[in-house]
Amino acid sequence: MDLEPLDPAYVAERLSRPPFVACDGVYNIRDLGGYPSSTSGVIVRRGFVYRSGEISGITEDGKQQLKALGVTTVYDLRSDTEMEKYNTPLPNIPGIDIIHAPVFQKEDYSPEMMAKRYKLYASGKTEAFMELYSQILDHGGVAFGAILRHIRDRPNDALLFHCTAGKDRTGVIAAILLKLAGVDDEIVAEDYSLTRVGREPARAMVMARLAKVSMFAENNEAALNMFTCRHETMIAFLALLREKYGGPEAYVRQYIGLAGTDIEVIKRNLLYPQT
Repeated sequence: MDLEPLDPAYVAERLSRPPFVACDGVYNIRDLGGYPSSTSGVIVRRGFVYRSGEISGITEDGKQQLKALGVTTVYDLRSDTEMEKYNTPLPNIPGIDIIHAPVFQKEDYSPEMMAKRYKLYASGKTEAFMELYSQILDHGGVAFGAILRHIRDRPNDALLFHCTAGKDRTGVIAAILLKLAGVDDEIVAEDYSLTRVGREPARAMVMARLAKVSMFAENNEAALNMFTCRHETMIAFLALLREKYGGPEAYVRQYIGLAGTDIEVIKRNLLYPQT
C-alpha cells in the first residue's frame, strides 16, 4: 500500500544511492541529472540541477554539503503563508543565494481556497491531483521562469529548487525540465515516484503538521493521501501537459514568455554527452 510506512532498512539503502544525495537537515534531495535523453548518446547533466523538500531545517553540516555540491542558488517555491504557518523561514547560507519564488501568493491561501485544495488532496484520486497540478501550472509562470532563466543564463552555477515536500510544485517543474531535455515519460514518472522514498524520513513531521488541520486530524488516510506520489499520477500529468497546455515547450512560451531560441539554449545546457 502506498500509504503504509516503508521498511527503514530499504529507505536507508535507497537514500544512499543516486539520484539521492546527502544534505543534513534536508529531506528528499536528489540530482535531476543522469537520465537518458531521446537524443542518442546524451544524458541530463549531473551536478547541475537538484530538487528537494524544504531546506529550512538545514544544519551547519548540511550547508557545507550543499556548497560541496556546487549549489550557488536555491529557488524556494513555497508561499509566505506556508513559511509563516510552519515557522520555516528562508535559511541563511553564506555563499548561496536563496531566492523566494512562490508559485502561489497569499490570496491563493484564503480559507475557501485551502478547504477546496485540502479536499482534493484528501481524495488521493488522480483526477484531483490533475486539478491541483493545473493550478500549479496556471500560477507557476513567474516562479518557474526564474529557474528556467537560471538554466539558460548560468550553466556553470548549480541550482536547487524546492517546495515544502518536494513533490507537487517541485515535481511539476522537474517534469517540465526533464521533458525539455527529452526524457521518456516512464523515466519522468519514476523520478516523481522516488519522493515516496525521499519523504519517508519526514513522515512523522508531515503527519504532525497535518494533524493541526481538522479534516486530516479526523482522517488519517486522507492525511496520507495528501503526499502520495504514484507513478500513474505523473503519467496522467504529462498527458495533461500535452493535451491542455500543448506540451512543455508551448507551456514555457505561453506562461513564461521564453522564445524558441531560449528553449534551445536551456535544452543544450541541461544535456551533455554520455561517457
